[in-house]
Amino acid sequence: MLTNAEIKRIKSLKEKKFRDEFGQFVVEGEKLVEEALSSGFRVLAVYREEEVGKEAMERMSHLTSPSPVLALVEKPAPKGVVLERGLYIGLDAIRDPGNFGTILRLTDWFGISTVFASMDCVEVFNPKVVQASMGSVFRVEVLYCDLPDICRRFRRMDLPVYGTFLDGSDIYEQSLADEGLILFGNEANGIGPEAAAEVSSRILIPSYKQGPTAESLNVATATAIVLSEFRRRCR
Repeated sequence: MLTNAEIKRIKSLKEKKFRDEFGQFVVEGEKLVEEALSSGFRVLAVYREEEVGKEAMERMSHLTSPSPVLALVEKPAPKGVVLERGLYIGLDAIRDPGNFGTILRLTDWFGISTVFASMDCVEVFNPKVVQASMGSVFRVEVLYCDLPDICRRFRRMDLPVYGTFLDGSDIYEQSLADEGLILFGNEANGIGPEAAAEVSSRILIPSYKQGPTAESLNVATATAIVLSEFRRRCR
């Protein structure tokens, strides 16, 4: 039987300060709980509606429409950055949890195992990030870091640093490498000046409409297009 204190503590994990304090986060939904159980993450408890009751699930849930199953998962210990050759992406100040989670799902789909995120990105274990990732949060490693420094480290390894810009060169007309770092910037402001200064190749997804058109693409949409083109040409 869950106590009021336990329910309140689980509910409190909706906020980052409590996720940090307790070192735990919540996963909701049959698919995501199955993903958690089959991952290398430590699942501390699984609560099902038929066992704890509908009222308790509604009080614990971080969702507008509570799921019939919820898991309490231990946050993994932060890891240091060890660079190896390969293709990676970097996220600069991505603050929308839906975008961040969708980008994790995309990187998982396109076989990219590590994402470098600036310190002002949304936290990976935010409930909305976890939900939007559809389980990819358990397979894609997110390393929070000094992003401009990571860019410099890639360049010291003679690996390209790509960045998406509205004044970049058409992605379909320039050469692409199968190793390096691809940067995607903030939803409103793009890649910040410090990281932008370290970019070795500025790329653009061209618009095919003449005259007035959308100002830009959603960052998750842009990620999907860019990764698809890299993988199409760099198998």
